[in-house]
Amino acid sequence: MDVLLAVLQAATLALVLALLYRPLGDWMAQVFAPGRDWRIERVVYRIVGVDSSSEQSWTAYLRGVLAVSLVGVLLLYALQRLQSVLPYALGLPPVPEGLAFNTAASFVTNTNWQSYSPELTMGYTVQFAGLAVQNFVSAAVGIAVAIALVRGFARRRSGTVGNFWVDLVRASFRLLLPGAVIAAIVLMLGGVVQNFNGFTEITTLAGNTQVIPGGPVASQEAIKELGTNGGGFFNVNSAHPFENPTAWTSLFEIVLLLAIPFSLPRTFGRMVGSNRQGYAILAVMTSIFVVSLVAASVFEAAGRGTAPELAGGAMEGKEQRFGVFGSALFASATTLTSTGAVNSMHDSYTALGGMMPMLNMMLGEVAPGGVGSGLYGMLVLAVIAVFIAGLLVGRTPEYLGKKIGPREIKLASLYILITPTLVLAGTALSFALPGVREDVEDVSIWNPGIHGMSEVLYAFTSASNNNGSAFAGLTANTPWLNTALGVAMLLGRFVPIVLVLALAGSLAAQDKVPATAGTLPTHRPQFVGLLVGVTVLVTALTYFPVLTLGPLAEGLS
Repeated sequence: MDVLLAVLQAATLALVLALLYRPLGDWMAQVFAPGRDWRIERVVYRIVGVDSSSEQSWTAYLRGVLAVSLVGVLLLYALQRLQSVLPYALGLPPVPEGLAFNTAASFVTNTNWQSYSPELTMGYTVQFAGLAVQNFVSAAVGIAVAIALVRGFARRRSGTVGNFWVDLVRASFRLLLPGAVIAAIVLMLGGVVQNFNGFTEITTLAGNTQVIPGGPVASQEAIKELGTNGGGFFNVNSAHPFENPTAWTSLFEIVLLLAIPFSLPRTFGRMVGSNRQGYAILAVMTSIFVVSLVAASVFEAAGRGTAPELAGGAMEGKEQRFGVFGSALFASATTLTSTGAVNSMHDSYTALGGMMPMLNMMLGEVAPGGVGSGLYGMLVLAVIAVFIAGLLVGRTPEYLGKKIGPREIKLASLYILITPTLVLAGTALSFALPGVREDVEDVSIWNPGIHGMSEVLYAFTSASNNNGSAFAGLTANTPWLNTALGVAMLLGRFVPIVLVLALAGSLAAQDKVPATAGTLPTHRPQFVGLLVGVTVLVTALTYFPVLTLGPLAEGLS
């Protein structure tokens, strides 16, 4: 691995994100502050029948989230089932029922898990009218929920947390849509294709025929990364040269998927009236990100064997144009967020190198996490951290002037228990249920033994955390996995959202208590270290036993 090139890539990424932090974070704070509606927004409100000047309780806000998501699932399912009669279907048949359900659940929950080859399964209408639309909507929903929680900390004696429909529309029209348009233009300049050419048959130099797929790739690639969605237009995702042609487009895509999550702490600081609080959250996210990236890079560069030593690292499953570090950087960014896009095959990583993307998701995808979901996940962990600190010093815990009482800590505790329960239960049932086990072992797993178990564990970790990446040696288009992973995606998305909005409502209803000499300063390095420790200990150690059965056992064997 070229160390100098790796340092230059990392430094460039850090510089660009640092330059974006303040203007993008401030812009998002302005977007969600009270103010005049844009003309196009007023049109949408009239169509939906929404009074943009009214506010909602957390329960009404939740009903809006669930309503728009339910409609999204039904519409996307219908589009897939009716594909054969839609324009630009490319002659492709309707998507089967089980796969259509799994895909609808996947894209509405911002997971973008794909149990199929997109270019051979989805026509253009389903791609841009179904999948791409949900890439915008699901990202906007995540941001809206995060903003509602921030309002809970910022407000006092309030029965409302904002208006979901206003937050959804503003996130879409003022943030995601303009950003995606700019990103798509840059990607097209970099060589990403954007056409409606369908399948083109060519004659190769050897005289054989080959079919080259086209499509509106750049427009979908832009929101796929900016909204931390991750679903690729092609089967190999961002490893395909039509999606990600060069090393600089790969770095640009990493910037896209990290830009909003790493800038949201600034938005948080502005909205609660203390930029130092935003810097503290940013420091926690950055610390975890750097450690994870270094570990993944070292594990992949130190791959043992004749071929890795000659190649300068474990190059199996990686593109030469990206190299070991470019692949490890993309893998770390995409699994520390909820993106799930890949420019290399995680299944081909070394045992310990492949464990890092899995561990990133198990941490809860909070460093920096998905758009919105990363911030609200980290703030829930901050609530737990101040509670633990309060127990240690014998004081009632407070965070940003809000007391953390029994109701708040119960909601936070349930939040961190939901995802591990789904991951471990789904993996266990796959190997315990009669009939299901035989199907998983005989049909789905192509790499029997320890690695096969890791593939199933990775699948449920990815689905439950709404990531979408995979150990691609697993055949997931089966009745059991389509259903089980679809349910895991839905529960892993919406149960935490219910708890977050309930927490937001509880906090907003409180008055702020003044800081005293005994109040824990949550903007100092001590709290940053405590929050990092809580993030690792409370979440990652939950999975340690199952990791010893999978990647750790494989890496030490």
